[in-house]
Amino acid sequence: MQDPLTTGYHPQLSVIIPTINESRTLPGLLEQLRQQKQIQLEVIVADGGSKDGTPEAAVKAGAILLQTSAGRGCQMNRAASRASAPYLLFLHADSMPTDDLQLQSALEALMANCRRMESQRVAGHFKLRFRRNGKGNNLAYSYYESKSALNRAECTNGDQGFLLSAEFFQELGGFDESLWFLEDQRLAEQIRHTGTWITLPGELETSARRFELEGLGRRMILSALIMNFHSIGLSEFFHRAGSVYRNQESTGRLLMTPIFKLISDLNREAGTRVSRQRWRATGGYVLGHAWQLFFYLDFLIGKLFKTDSHPFLTLHDRVFRPITSFPPFEYLAAGLTWIWFQISWKVFSRLERR
Repeated sequence: MQDPLTTGYHPQLSVIIPTINESRTLPGLLEQLRQQKQIQLEVIVADGGSKDGTPEAAVKAGAILLQTSAGRGCQMNRAASRASAPYLLFLHADSMPTDDLQLQSALEALMANCRRMESQRVAGHFKLRFRRNGKGNNLAYSYYESKSALNRAECTNGDQGFLLSAEFFQELGGFDESLWFLEDQRLAEQIRHTGTWITLPGELETSARRFELEGLGRRMILSALIMNFHSIGLSEFFHRAGSVYRNQESTGRLLMTPIFKLISDLNREAGTRVSRQRWRATGGYVLGHAWQLFFYLDFLIGKLFKTDSHPFLTLHDRVFRPITSFPPFEYLAAGLTWIWFQISWKVFSRLERR
């Protein structure tokens, strides 16, 4: 019997896993992929320079190993160019299918939607289920799991897995390699603008290790700041935030004070006029994501009454968003965000001096 990780001559699906020092998590994922039924897989591990035995773990499990330059976008692009299946699934090494038929069902769902739409411009992602070591923040984790099932702007990232045809991936031009992160969000929004996202059947389990190490609230604030700056085109933040963030990767809990200071420095250096423009653009971004507050109300009601309807989200889309799509509301949102920024900076400064 042929090893299902390097299945035969005609794999239906190439599973691409970018890794750097994932020897603790990769074997579990590869074993789960080995157990997948009714589907022929080709598994490619694209390693960006691991020092902990990750390449050896990939080879031992029978996966195809590619040694590439570091950078998740680069790693996945090189693996995609090596893949031989007509469909690609990009998975993080700390992700895990939760059912033995999950990939077969997912591929069938994607292909069915492609046939229905008469187009290959369809991509799928899974709803998340967090794998946690600690307790606490149960409601917050549950909310983010619920939000991961949506197909709204900036709700899709690499943790959820990206499933699409190799043809569509090539048409998109692959992952953007220009930054050291955001490659998944950029491709996700490119897909949203040129094609269609669907939520695939089943859930994908993913590790909450980063949230537990850095602090869930801190990580979510930083993620929101990153997506805002990406949206408004503040590229200087990414050029200078790399060293600020990477320098604290070994500290455990995420330090927010250096991030807030960097933002303040960038605005001071740009001058008053440019700074005001950035705050107004930020106000527009915040308004554009106010739907999350409405969805949170739906989520709470759903928890309480065991329903799956979204009346508040509908209210946002049909009433709140059209009413607030004008400059005065952008200025109001910008002002409130500026106040939040100043207060949060002071709070984190006090906490992190202890």
